Amino acid sequence: MNNKQELPWDNPRFRNWVAVARACHSVERALAGALAPLDLKPAQLDVLMNLYRHPGMSQHDLARRLLVGRSNITMLLPQLENRELLRRESDGKDKRVLRLSLTPAGEALLMEALKVYMDLLDKVMGQSTPAECDLLGDHMRRVAEALKVE
Repeated sequence: MNNKQELPWDNPRFRNWVAVARACHSVERALAGALAPLDLKPAQLDVLMNLYRHPGMSQHDLARRLLVGRSNITMLLPQLENRELLRRESDGKDKRVLRLSLTPAGEALLMEALKVYMDLLDKVMGQSTPAECDLLGDHMRRVAEALKVE
């Protein structure tokens, strides 16, 4: 490395981005631990939340919404289906498409998991005022938009 090259350590953008990444990682670890008694992983919670909010979505749409590949969804769904938390049904118009929806057991588990999730988020976001929370959300949405791949 060239000795004249500026290193990022003291750059506020770098330093603050590392703080955001560390906070995100800490929340993910805490959430995984908090969900463990429910035998639920954060990725599975994401699936349940999305199917609750958008019942009948396709596997393809779910993968796009979660920003993962279809192979990731293909691996997650059987676990949830075997636990009778969701069901896959053929689309009436296109038999190649499977529509996903929660079962009553899936909805009940989601409601328990949301309490756990909200307790964690209240603890984390309780460090900030509502205005600061809104500002943080606005910044993160702009970051996501700047990195959006068409």
